[in-house]
Amino acid sequence: MDSSDVSAEIGHEHGDVNAGWLRPAVFGAMDGLVSNAALIAGVAGGTRDASGASAVVLAGLAGLAAGAFSMAAGEYASVASQAEAAEFEVAKERREIVENPALEQAELAEMLQERGLEPALAQEVAEQVHRDVDTAVAVHSMEEFGVDPDELASPLVAAVSSFVSFSLGALVPVLPFLFGITMLWPTMTLTLLALFGCGAVVTRLTNRPWWYGGGRQVLLGAAAFAITYLIGIGVGEGLA
Repeated sequence: MDSSDVSAEIGHEHGDVNAGWLRPAVFGAMDGLVSNAALIAGVAGGTRDASGASAVVLAGLAGLAAGAFSMAAGEYASVASQAEAAEFEVAKERREIVENPALEQAELAEMLQERGLEPALAQEVAEQVHRDVDTAVAVHSMEEFGVDPDELASPLVAAVSSFVSFSLGALVPVLPFLFGITMLWPTMTLTLLALFGCGAVVTRLTNRPWWYGGGRQVLLGAAAFAITYLIGIGVGEGLA
């Protein structure tokens, strides 16, 4: 077996689980589906008459807009703050490496020994790493506080992906009403199917089976819809 065969056998790729778009996109879609469907269920429960459909559409579209902008703003602020904190720590580490190279090299050698390297080998690796300041900063940052300076999440990417995914998810529960269907069950059915699909897709990044991820989202979503529907009924009767 030649080296190309070995490479073909052991070669594999990993999903980019740290990408700045993944988490906000997934949670944005889920949140859009559940929150807007629950809002619609609550309004439908509180306005069970001929005028209820227009109120549901208004509430659904308002919930879509408000939720999408809120998610985008929240994700941008969160990711930006996290990136700024990481950049501050990286800059501090760079300053330490430039001002105290010998101490930082010894510190890296000690960390490598704690990971199982022989003392002589740890010293040699640390010396090679510190031949280039950028490499030393990157290695120290990963070892000391788990940050890769070249792979910080983008606040703009997180905000845009969150906005788009929430909007798409929140639109699903409103669609039946936009097409003139005034009954609640088609909206809930469509939303639960979408939740199942999202949950099943997410499991491709985990070790869970697709039916588990999909079923879990369906149960959580159904519980939210039922609770808000009952609350809507109670509030609607109290205001009547």
